[in-house]
Order: sequence, then C-alpha cells, then structure tokens
Amino acid sequence: MSTQEISNAVMELPEKERLQLARRIIASIVAEREVSEEIEKAVAGIEDVVTGKVRGLSESEFRDALR
Repeated sequence: MSTQEISNAVMELPEKERLQLARRIIASIVAEREVSEEIEKAVAGIEDVVTGKVRGLSESEFRDALR
C-alpha cells in the first residue's frame, strides 16, 4: 500500500479515530525527551481546537499575532 493510499484511507476514518492514530504515530517517533514533550503539547492543542474546547484563530487573527 502506498503512502497516498494510506493517507486517503486515514482521511476516511471518523475524527476520533484519526486523533487516536495521530497520537500513536507521534508516540512512535523516537525523539529527544524535550522535543517529544513539545510535540505532545502541540497535539493536545490541536485536539482542543478540533474538539471545540478552544476556538482557533482566523487567518487575520493569526497574521496579527505574528506581528
């Protein structure tokens, strides 16, 4: 199975299953502890936005925040 076929199959999964898969993939990556902890925080933040726990920024809000 090609990477593209796997990607297409994953995108057809329900949201909850995609989040679980993302967690497993990230957990399987061997990285320095500090980097691994930062990745864990980033995934938690993404989950908060996806699940509606927090509101994401609009494009203009994001651009303003970069300034």
